[in-house]
Parts: sequence; C-alpha cells; structure tokens
Amino acid sequence: MYDLIVIGSGPGGYVAAIRAAQLGLKTAIVEKYPTLGGTCLNVGCIPSKALLDSSEHYHNAAHAFKSHGIDLKGLSVNMPQMISRKAEVVKQNVDGIQYLMKKNKIDVHHGMGSFLDKNTVKVTKEDGASEEIKGKYIIVATGSKPASLPFIKLDKERIITSTEILNLTQIPKHLIVIGGGVIGLELGSVFARVGAKVSVVEFMDSLIPTMDRAMGKELQKSLKKLGVEFYLKHKVTAVERNGEEVTVTADSPKGEQVQLTGDYVLVSIGRRPYTDGLHAEAAGIKISERGQVEVDDHLRTSAENIYAIGDVVKGAMLAHKAEEEGVFVVEQLVGQKPHINYLLIPNVVYTWPEVAGVGYTEEQLKEKGVSFKSGKFPFMASGRARASGDLDGLVKVLADAKTDEILGVHMIGPRVADMIAEAVVAMEFRASAEDIARMSHAHPTYTEVFREACLAATDNRALHI
Repeated sequence: MYDLIVIGSGPGGYVAAIRAAQLGLKTAIVEKYPTLGGTCLNVGCIPSKALLDSSEHYHNAAHAFKSHGIDLKGLSVNMPQMISRKAEVVKQNVDGIQYLMKKNKIDVHHGMGSFLDKNTVKVTKEDGASEEIKGKYIIVATGSKPASLPFIKLDKERIITSTEILNLTQIPKHLIVIGGGVIGLELGSVFARVGAKVSVVEFMDSLIPTMDRAMGKELQKSLKKLGVEFYLKHKVTAVERNGEEVTVTADSPKGEQVQLTGDYVLVSIGRRPYTDGLHAEAAGIKISERGQVEVDDHLRTSAENIYAIGDVVKGAMLAHKAEEEGVFVVEQLVGQKPHINYLLIPNVVYTWPEVAGVGYTEEQLKEKGVSFKSGKFPFMASGRARASGDLDGLVKVLADAKTDEILGVHMIGPRVADMIAEAVVAMEFRASAEDIARMSHAHPTYTEVFREACLAATDNRALHI
C-alpha cells in the first residue's frame, strides 16, 4: 500500500511525487508512455523551445549578423540536424526526471493507469500484462491532448497537430496554421524564420485572445515582419487533402468564402483534458461536460481520497500551474496550509519578441469597473534593447487609481519570459507602482523598461522618453 499514487508524470505529476517523497510519503508514479515528463518534456514546452531557439539563431544569422559586422556565406538550414538536436534536448530532460525519481525513491510503473476502485489502480503494459497497486491517496495528473474540430480529419502527415510538427525534417512551402493562440504562433514562427510561408487563420478578432489585447496587436506587427499572413475573424469550415496539398476553406468577416492551399496544415485550436481509459467512474470521480475532472477549491475530486491537478482540471493549461497544484495537494495531505493565487500565475508566449503577462488585463479591469491607471514604456527607448537590436515591444503596468497597487503587468519584448518573474514577486507582496519605481535596476538591462513603465504609471514620470 502506497501513501500516494500519482497517475501521469508531466510537470504536475512528477513534481507532486517529488514533494510527496520529500515529506516522507511512500510514493508511486504511473506513466502510460515509455518516457517520463508528459507532454511538456516530450512533445510540448521543451522540444518547441529547442526549435524556437534554433530557428532564431538561423534568423539572426541571416538577417541581423551583417549589421553586427559578422559576414557569413553559404548559410543554410539543416532541418534533420535541428530536429536531432531537439531530440537530444528532450532526452537530457527526460533522463533528468528519471534520475529524480530514483534519487527520491519513487517507484515508477510504466503502463496505462486506470481505476478499479478509489484505492486501486490497474497498470496495463503495452504487451497486455497488468498489475494492481493500491494507495491511500491518489492524484490524477493525466494532462491534455491537442483538440480538433469535428470535420477535420487529422492524418498526422499533412494535417497535423503540435505533436507531429515537432518532427518535420523538411521546411514547408506553405504552412497554414488554424488558431492564433500560443502554440500556433510559437510553432508558426519557427518555420517562418527558416523560410516557410506561414498563414494564420483565427476565429477571434485578435491574436493570443486570452491575454491583454495590446499584446496581441504588438505581436501581430512583429510577426508580420517575418512575412506571416493573418486571417482574423475567419471561421474555418473545411480542411481537405489532395495528395501533397491541403486546402483550408474559411468564411471571412464579410461572409465571403476564402480558400488557402498549402502543403501542411497545423491544427492548433487548443487542448482537451485527457481522461481516456482512466475509468474514473469506478472510483466515483465526476467528469464535467467539458471533459474536465471536477474538483473543489482544495483540488479534491468527488472521491474524498483522490485529487486532480494540471490540464485535466479547470484553469489555464500551463506546466507551472500544474507544478503549483501538485505541491499544493501534497502539502495539504500532510497537514500544511499551502495556497495558490491563480491570478498571479504568469502566461508566456515564446515567440520573438516574447510575450508575458500576469494579473488582470485592461479589458478585465474595465469589465469589473475597477478604476485604474496605466503606464507604458517601449523597448525602443531602452539602451540595452538598442544595443541588442531588439526594439519591438513594450511593458504595460496597470495600477489601482487610488492605492497605486499593481493589478496587472503585460510585456512584449526581449526576454520578457524571464522578466515577468519580477512582476509576479511584486504582486505577491502587493507592491505599488511607486515601490518598483523606487528600486534600483541595473543599467543597461531590459528590466529597466519595467521600472520605467511603473514610473509612467506613477504620475507619468518616465525618465527616458
């Protein structure tokens, strides 16, 4: 009998298992696939960032190096090598998780995990053999899978998802991306940088629609410089393959039919919770109409000893959100009083420029009727950004009109994926814009732009513009 069984070894699952082991719980983790790490490490966060970095290196070599006094001849893209490097990065990370399991004496059971009852998990291996393990507590951390539309037939050859595109060893002539969210734009930008024509078809009227609208507008400007075409407010009605060509049909805002033909279509309209084969009903676990495992504020399911975390429950589908939830659940089990402030879990888009945001968006504050002030500062006015040539983007700070407390921070620019952490810290400690404005920031750095935006929000007194 284990103290805790975790089903799923993604960031939420493996972090929960490690924290449980640290707290003295006898722990097991069940993973369907041969490698640990879930979507994030195998076919998500890590491999996509590897390709984003590789493609950015090529793009800079082709377009920026000359201005730095670096002359190159015969520059070309070796896609098989790029994919090979990506695979090695994935392997190193996955091996690292395997090491952490051994280090923390966590038993790893490979196979499909399914419930027999609320304390028993059946692990079915690929060869059909199975074993049963029992646990006092169980955490469901089975993650998510790419979503699609009913009329789209994913052949995984020309009509593909974020999983298959990570292994393309040839550069598409014309990649059509259905969906202008985080995953579609990140992967679309990878291939735009290395020479593919990229078209993005988005149902909403802006890119990355869950983030502050100003960020979507700025990102669209930057991606247009890469040659990316956008079809906003277009409803996809058909996707048809004919040999090596795929045609996407969509209705424009004017009601006209638009057809785009390319050699690959990336379907990137979001992800769906993955509970296939879990047999949740055997444990008394309720699944919502949206396919999510239903949980209370403590992430407990309708079975009192079973919890669920990450993509399979409500909230943003983010690896770091799943990690926070994994620790949150385990610490509760041993009597601690952890907390999660979901408002302060940052969102990041790893295009270039990067996009990051935390807290309320301007649209949310207006909807709530909150009186606020806004301060903005562009990277174009930053000495560090000018030195590196990364002039696109800005930082936007939203603060309470009366108390000056920072309510939201939204960034688009170089290294904002890292910079957003300062905003998270500030907001966790309920800092005011004035607090940040009074703190020394090293010069020249990108983080000065955050300080200047806080100055702009505080009586409009930015210094360098």
